[in-house]
Amino acid sequence: MLRALAFALLATPAAADPLVFPAPGDAREVVTIYSTLDERLAIPLIAAFQTLHPGTTVAYKDLLAADIHARIVAETAAGGPTADLVISTGMDLQVKLANDGLARAVTIPAAANWPRWANWRDTAFALTVEPAVLVYHRPTFPDGAPQTRLALMEWLRHPPPATHAPPVIGTYDIEASAVGYLYLSRDAEHFPDIWSLIATMGAAGLATFPTSQDIIDRVASGDLALGYNVLGSYAAEQQPAFPDLGIAALRDYTVAISRVALVPSAAANPDGGAAMLAFLMSDSGQFLLSRDLDLPSVLYPDTVIPADPASLRPVNVSAGLLAYLDQAKRALMLDRWRRATGQ
Repeated sequence: MLRALAFALLATPAAADPLVFPAPGDAREVVTIYSTLDERLAIPLIAAFQTLHPGTTVAYKDLLAADIHARIVAETAAGGPTADLVISTGMDLQVKLANDGLARAVTIPAAANWPRWANWRDTAFALTVEPAVLVYHRPTFPDGAPQTRLALMEWLRHPPPATHAPPVIGTYDIEASAVGYLYLSRDAEHFPDIWSLIATMGAAGLATFPTSQDIIDRVASGDLALGYNVLGSYAAEQQPAFPDLGIAALRDYTVAISRVALVPSAAANPDGGAAMLAFLMSDSGQFLLSRDLDLPSVLYPDTVIPADPASLRPVNVSAGLLAYLDQAKRALMLDRWRRATGQ
């Protein structure tokens, strides 16, 4: 079923031409990247990499996590080449690719000192540590947004009169977003009343979206009062441009996910993919992620989002992530989601 869906995906508009960054020097190779990182954020990373590798042209394709997984499966099954490097917030889908033999073990200089939780069998590496945050429309919350999930439920049940017309709050569409599904799965492990919270969101007026960017845009404009489980890195990067956008790392707990990178087994240029991965794991690459892109990196995690370290609940890169892909569990989760949200 998945393989048939993957082949169908290759014939859709999602297979549009990638964004190409020509080699600044004499072109000798092409590195193709599939990534969930927005193209505008990838530009400084690619430029820095090409400074070190001036003979490399980079072809960059921005895709959703589920689409990336499906494309790697389909292209590998077809016997042709696929991307040389994959970077995705769909941690569970990345580990599945590695577990299914669709990623190769690579030798990366920084791997010797990489945290154990961030390296799975030298095939899948965490690059970032990104908290999920509550974003809010500042004019709607002159005294600040709720700081815990219980406080959020209370506000949704009893909002100040005429503060906002429905929909009031936005979050991921967990059927369309792999990272949204992962966030909710972790919520269910850490917060016993998560389904009460989701039902309260639904009753107050809930809108769902496939990406964090969709939520951030609507909260910043005032179309939504709140956004739940939004990638804090994206919100922090855009906050200077949107004075009405507030960010809160909830104090009861804060789930932190990672962008996981791997070199596919069917990569056309695996050495080039490994070179890009080595740059992203180097001190300079990690510093660039945090300083210029507002993506808290593995080596520089305590920047960007003011989250209490005691409240952080990071997701390890491990085989335990495969449990989130169990189809029976997923069906139950989606059924509870639909019933709780009324969608």
